[in-house]
Amino acid sequence: MKLYEYQGRELFLEAGIPAPEGTVVESVEAFDDVADDLTYPVVVKAQVLTGGRGKAGGIKFADDEDEAREHIEAILGMTISGLTVEKVDLVEAIDIDKELYASILVDRSNRLPMVMISDEGGVEIESVPDEDIHKMNVNPFTGFNAYHARQLTQRLDLTKDEAKQVGNVLAKMYKIFQERDCDLIEINPLAVTSNGEVIAADSKVTINPAAEFRHQDLEGGTEDIPPLEQEANEKGIAFVKLEGDIGVIANGAGLTMATLDALEHYGGNGGVFLDLGGTDDPAKVKTCFELMTKAEPSVIFLNLFGGITKADTVAEGVVQVLEEEGLDVPLVTRIRGVNEERAREMLQDAGVTATQDLKAAAKKTVQLDKNVQAGGGA
Repeated sequence: MKLYEYQGRELFLEAGIPAPEGTVVESVEAFDDVADDLTYPVVVKAQVLTGGRGKAGGIKFADDEDEAREHIEAILGMTISGLTVEKVDLVEAIDIDKELYASILVDRSNRLPMVMISDEGGVEIESVPDEDIHKMNVNPFTGFNAYHARQLTQRLDLTKDEAKQVGNVLAKMYKIFQERDCDLIEINPLAVTSNGEVIAADSKVTINPAAEFRHQDLEGGTEDIPPLEQEANEKGIAFVKLEGDIGVIANGAGLTMATLDALEHYGGNGGVFLDLGGTDDPAKVKTCFELMTKAEPSVIFLNLFGGITKADTVAEGVVQVLEEEGLDVPLVTRIRGVNEERAREMLQDAGVTATQDLKAAAKKTVQLDKNVQAGGGA
């Protein structure tokens, strides 16, 4: 479960971490009710469970009420990474002198919490050179102590008082991390103001899904994923949107990865992949095709190895799709495994040729995709 920024800020304030005052509104009318109570300038921040809000225009500064209203009208309803902005956070602007990055996450390789701090705040941490990120594992039995804070903050360009404040923030972050069963807690930027105050100017908090039952007071979102992926997840189907145009339906993560590699080898790019997993239900196959159609691929490549999922079961689902709804895009099929001969007969009767050769099928799929992209049809 991921918390919205304003929810993370509320946790910070409860724990004693300094953070700016803020007000959340879901409409211009709601803003009009609180506009006179705000202290300007304010930052108008889109509340969505994804990054890249600033680049997408989801964070704006307003010097007065009229400018804030203008920004709210522009941001509400906009789409960021496939997610619609339904509310904005109006936060008191901070006079920032330095921007730090601070986070605590689960270091799965060492099976320990890891505290991270950097002078390079305000940007995506992935873009910061590794040597500029200071990391330290914490033994959960001993917890985060003063010497952890000193070792981390001494590497930063801070005054003694600023370092002490940062250390206190890290200690309180760790307390939230433990008490709230977090997978991640992040402040970016952790701001140092012109008068030397350390303030959490942002928040990112993720609760471990297995522990959600212990935190009924929190109502965040599930994932920062587009609605179509959410729909697939709710139906028990693994769905991932990629950057290409070819739709891939396969069964099993390994076969799916091999399929994407084969397409790339011949110059194609997967746009969406659906993992059928282990199923013996034609209705699930039909659901997969319905979801794939909504993603609007140029070509659909069905690559199946029949095991738990029998080949003729998948073929039955495909035939139902073709007979009841049809497909507006070309379909390439490659089928091997249990009942493969029966599956190929069923598909052939429906006008679909199924090959046993992955390379040939991948090459044909890429050729069809290029024809479609060139406007020549399939």
